[in-house]
Amino acid sequence: MRDTRESRLLLVLLIAIAFALITVDIRGGEDSPVDGARQGAATVFGPIESGVSAAVDPVGNAVSAIRDSGERHDRLATLEEENAALKARLGSDDRSRSRLKQLDKMLKIAGTGRYGIKGAEVIAIGAAQGFSWTITIDVGANDGIKRDMTVLNGDGLVGRVTTVGPNTATVLLASDPDFTVGTRMESGDELGFASGQGDRPLRVELLNGKAEVKKGDRLVTFGSQADRPFVPGVPVGVVSRVDPSGGGLTRTLYVTPYAAFTKLDIVGVVVEAPKKDPRDTVLPPKPRPTPRPTVTVTVTPSPEAPVDGQNQQEQ
Repeated sequence: MRDTRESRLLLVLLIAIAFALITVDIRGGEDSPVDGARQGAATVFGPIESGVSAAVDPVGNAVSAIRDSGERHDRLATLEEENAALKARLGSDDRSRSRLKQLDKMLKIAGTGRYGIKGAEVIAIGAAQGFSWTITIDVGANDGIKRDMTVLNGDGLVGRVTTVGPNTATVLLASDPDFTVGTRMESGDELGFASGQGDRPLRVELLNGKAEVKKGDRLVTFGSQADRPFVPGVPVGVVSRVDPSGGGLTRTLYVTPYAAFTKLDIVGVVVEAPKKDPRDTVLPPKPRPTPRPTVTVTVTPSPEAPVDGQNQQEQ
């Protein structure tokens, strides 16, 4: 069609009609007078739109695939980050499992001995406070902690509280040279005093110089008046060596403590002593000796050699 004055007028007229129809359609809402025409157009042009859509779908799919590829790359990066976070969390979970195990052992000791305890976490060691063997725990006066309370963990005696702040407390470890605790031998009831020797075994002086003691015997705390600073029955350690010299007023033992003072994490402060001395009930079960295999030797007699005379008669 040539660009004439009539064609321009026709174009303007068509545009005006289109706008008029759009206005009528919008104002009519659901009862629009052009709704029937719109449905008819959909019937006529629907198949054509479907065909065109089918023709351009491969192109659209290709574009979508490129976009999804980027999204998959992002998802892969996200998964890698989540995997790294999971590994880190597993590492922390291992520590959590270890701490839960420590707590479980400590609660068993507390339950067996009927000790009322306040759980605590070690937050500092003695190097920050001097050269003594001490630790700082995250409970204090606000938690009911007082000076000269017994401190234990899932293995046995840890020490006693020496200084108390509002939210923290200092514990003197049983390995400190200034530490002394009354002890009682398992079953035999021999009394003594254990002193710390740093990273060496505890030194125990038995009051009975002629006491019969052997390697492997075990000791618990004897207890103090009014149960402070020590409650009775807390496992102390196992005799590792007995001083051979005898006949004196006392007898010297060397005891390997149950608690590992260089690996302390979760501890408990005894805030309520047992009503009755638990004696030896808190001690761990004794390890069973490994049975030695019995060697049985069976002797099989060899057949007797025939006598020459007998051989001649048989022939």
